[in-house]
Amino acid sequence: MPVVSIIIPSYNREEYLISCIDSVLEQSFQDFELILVDDGSVDNSFKLMQSYQEKDKRVICIEQEHSGVSRARNTGIYKSKGEWIAFLDSDDTWHPEKLEKQLAYHSLHTDCQISQTEEIWIRNGKRVSPGKKHKKEEGFLFAKSLELCCITPSSVLLHRSLFEKYGVFDEKLVSCEDYELWLRISSKKKIGLISELLLNRLGGHEQLSTKYKAMDRFRVYSIVKFLYTNFTNNNSIKELCYRALEEKWRVLLLGAKKRNRDIQEITEIMNDILDNRSIFKEKFKILE
Repeated sequence: MPVVSIIIPSYNREEYLISCIDSVLEQSFQDFELILVDDGSVDNSFKLMQSYQEKDKRVICIEQEHSGVSRARNTGIYKSKGEWIAFLDSDDTWHPEKLEKQLAYHSLHTDCQISQTEEIWIRNGKRVSPGKKHKKEEGFLFAKSLELCCITPSSVLLHRSLFEKYGVFDEKLVSCEDYELWLRISSKKKIGLISELLLNRLGGHEQLSTKYKAMDRFRVYSIVKFLYTNFTNNNSIKELCYRALEEKWRVLLLGAKKRNRDIQEITEIMNDILDNRSIFKEKFKILE
């Protein structure tokens, strides 16, 4: 069995795949399997993946109908055999010692089952600053994870038992699917940090923020789901969730006003999210 299973989901990313895959194969730590999941691409992505499979027995290629990144990642998880699992988006690249340094960290911190690394942000071929709000931290990050997605999938290494305990990616979400998963995990586990720049993050080329307006609705759905499924009995954590819901609802309203959209449209979005709104009336007064 390999020590690490690396999962690369891809949809029409032929032009980035070579540098992405090569950055995995050039790792200083070599005991891994590489699972390439093509999510119904219409370019030559899958043929390119197969060319790697023909040359390296560690490479596994999977082709599926276009179903979104959550399904693609989950497909890789279900296929994986490694004790540890890592993800890499198809337009990102790793530095050569990424896996080696994360595994060394976990050897020293045996109580930690998930870690991430520092990263370099690249936009239009140039390095940019992520900004203070995206500063990486370690420890119990649930409160910060409510505010924004503070864990980068391409930088993560986590023990496979976390998926067995807390579930996989929510395939209903077209965006913020990692935000929802990290809420579940960070409410129970501390997050480790390797304070070295070990990831080049390009950040996507068809930004979801332009494809899907009112992005916070996906985060609201995630928080409501977290509460609604009784994932925690910790009242302090629940109170943090209610406060985050109120703030994100405020952001949705402000965004609607800026775009000159009818507030009723956003209310309808919320009605779709909150299937049983009476549960939240006392704490989350948005529909009265």
